[in-house]
Amino acid sequence: QVHLTESGGGLAQAGGSLRLSCAASGGSIASYRMGWYRQAPGKEREWVAGISQGNTYISDFVKGRFTMSGDNAKNTVYLQMNDLKPEDTGVYYCIAAGPGGDHWGQGTQVTVSP
Repeated sequence: QVHLTESGGGLAQAGGSLRLSCAASGGSIASYRMGWYRQAPGKEREWVAGISQGNTYISDFVKGRFTMSGDNAKNTVYLQMNDLKPEDTGVYYCIAAGPGGDHWGQGTQVTVSP
């Protein structure tokens, strides 16, 4: 089954940028609906972005600031986050959804300081 490993999180100042990566092994990202979720402290996990059949979807609260892309050759998806805000702080998770179920990465912490 597919295994996902996120990286690229860290500390950023408000207005800054980070790029998250999600590397897949044991399966091709082209075979899954790939996405990003995040979970802020004390809040439920929420959907951020997704790619399905070549189409990219971005949630309204990050639209215009975040973009999602994929590189099939590298079997990796990315989340480019620009103009970061303190409310973007949280653990960001990559997900691969397919007929066999959902597969989650371990998450990567993003902290945005004012």
